[in-house]
Amino acid sequence: MARDPYTVLGISRSATDSEVKSAYRRLAKRYHPDTNKDDPKAQERFAEVNAAYEIVGDREKRKQYDRGEIDAAGQPRFGAGFGAGGADPFGAGGGGFGGFSGFGFGGGGGAGGDTGRGQSRTWRFSSTDGPGGVDEILREFMSGRSSERQSGFGSAPSDRGQDLEVIVTVSLEDLARDEKLRVTLPTGRTVDVKLPAGAEPDQQIRLRGLGHDSLTGGPPGDALLTLRIAAHPVFQRDGANVRLNLPVTLYDAALGAKVRAPTLTGSVNITVPEGSSSGRTLRLRGLGLPTRSGGRGDLLVTLLIDLPPDLPEDFREMMRRWREDAPYQPRPAGAGGS
Repeated sequence: MARDPYTVLGISRSATDSEVKSAYRRLAKRYHPDTNKDDPKAQERFAEVNAAYEIVGDREKRKQYDRGEIDAAGQPRFGAGFGAGGADPFGAGGGGFGGFSGFGFGGGGGAGGDTGRGQSRTWRFSSTDGPGGVDEILREFMSGRSSERQSGFGSAPSDRGQDLEVIVTVSLEDLARDEKLRVTLPTGRTVDVKLPAGAEPDQQIRLRGLGHDSLTGGPPGDALLTLRIAAHPVFQRDGANVRLNLPVTLYDAALGAKVRAPTLTGSVNITVPEGSSSGRTLRLRGLGLPTRSGGRGDLLVTLLIDLPPDLPEDFREMMRRWREDAPYQPRPAGAGGS
């Protein structure tokens, strides 16, 4: 006995036409003989899915099934919808009933064939049964499979698993190093990812085939990594350049000195020129971030003169004499101050 077509397609009785068609497409692709040549159960399921769609995929048949006029195999339910005396609706001159006039019968029996002699009937859609017929959908499916073979893909795009979206927060050090970043996906899989040179915030990296598995046997989806660049406590990004504020002593700024400065990949010695003012910027070439062209940006070091909290009294006295004997004006005229 044929199963309820709504159950076969996994839909409710209130499903829309598009939902019915979508369910059929999904199951037909899943159980199609071309993709299940060694699985007779899948082929039986494919035939069952087709039979179910022949009922609920046609508006008239669906109404007749819902009213109880035909069964799940498309056969008329005797005693339902007939006149008194149980007259044969397929008898000569009977003309049928309801919407059955648009159907043809398998086996060459025609509309006047006898259903009372153990003969089975197969209901089929004709080419005029409207959009969404079984033959039309299967033609679309097979056409799609042919295109996939020619293009080198094995499954229709709709069979792919869902893409997996992941936000990955990276540091400026991660961007500066020429090393792969280890990322653990929500699926539990760990992968090593090469960060693109010149990566920008919100840039996406697509990892083919590392998304969710397909529920219909198709290829898996992709993993989409969206980059977030974390704020740094010391460095500020300026395109491919990196900026650093470096505190220095008054005497190193006045007399010049070699001082140690951090970079994204370690520490280096830099030369503070004699007589450096606070705010002076030194450029260290090639110590910034990689660029798309294959180069690297620079490290821009801004000197900030830092005074101790407790100035010695002799230093204060020297500053007072300096102010009296050799005053100077660091601000342009009209910029304020005395």
